[in-house]
Amino acid sequence: MVAIRRSAERGHRQHGWLDTYHTFSFGDYVDPLQMGFRALRVLNEDWIEAGQGFGEHGHRDMEILTYVLEGAVAHRDSLGNGSVIRPGELQRMSAGTGILHSEANPSKDEPLHLLQIWLRPDRKGYEPSYEQKSFDLDEPRGAWRLVASGDGRDGSLVIHQDARLWMAKLDAGASVRFDLEPGRHAWLQVARGTVKLENTELQAGDGAAFSDTQVVELEAGQPAELLLFDLA
Repeated sequence: MVAIRRSAERGHRQHGWLDTYHTFSFGDYVDPLQMGFRALRVLNEDWIEAGQGFGEHGHRDMEILTYVLEGAVAHRDSLGNGSVIRPGELQRMSAGTGILHSEANPSKDEPLHLLQIWLRPDRKGYEPSYEQKSFDLDEPRGAWRLVASGDGRDGSLVIHQDARLWMAKLDAGASVRFDLEPGRHAWLQVARGTVKLENTELQAGDGAAFSDTQVVELEAGQPAELLLFDLA
């Protein structure tokens, strides 16, 4: 079974300095039918104006991933981390028993475009921790690259959940296949470009949930950048 979540169906809020789309319920956008998918709880696409950002605020008992599409994020947290996340880099913050952090666009003139991803941990009470890595999706281009997992295999970031995040870049006309293990589920998010899923075109911002499915086959119409969450 496949359920498609179109970009235009997402919750949308314009806060002046922040233009944000919510795939699932978040903040004052509440849709009882869109409360997440399996362990995936939040999938926000944000555009943040130059020099603006989120002031210090707290999280707990959540696995938070940040993926930058354009621009850069200046990050600071109560663990003493201070870093900049750029395109091609993925940040993982395990909020655990509690963490404070801030995120801002340090540029004076360039906007910031990012994906903010939250997954529920497999239990509460982990010690807060932080990790950041660069991943070259062009090596090899057109293939899935594991970037986050419960066991850190293949150099992926470690998350406290039986979930795996894969990413891929496709040239126009290229195809890619993902084989799901029995009993697992998948969420596909199109970050850039377009792909064809069977006879349906998915565009940037579109998502699709897969359950009781063994194979996900995609073909790029335009050069595409994809995220696929493999979930218990």
